Amino acid sequence: MSMDLLITTLAILAFFESQLAYAYDLHPLQDICVAVKDPNTSVFMNGKFCKDPNLAKVDDFFASGLNISGNAVPKFGIFAKLLDVNTIPGLNTLGISIARGDFEPK
Repeated sequence: MSMDLLITTLAILAFFESQLAYAYDLHPLQDICVAVKDPNTSVFMNGKFCKDPNLAKVDDFFASGLNISGNAVPKFGIFAKLLDVNTIPGLNTLGISIARGDFEPK
């Protein structure tokens, strides 16, 4: 009897664990809204003007220098490099930013 209960419990758990949430945006324009400073573009979203998706380049989603450590502030011993939509225009409407923190050894 306990083996049947175990198998039933495992089957129910496997069923509920396999029910993943799949969420996506119904308007894919928001996922590729590369920010530009040109007000002549037709789409204004998330506080930035958007580049035509057909004109998006790889460089719109890239920033160099994140692999290089910064100069830590002497009093605090830390340095933070923040990358946001102003540094990487492709992050517009994605809701993410990137940060690197360097801590000086004691």
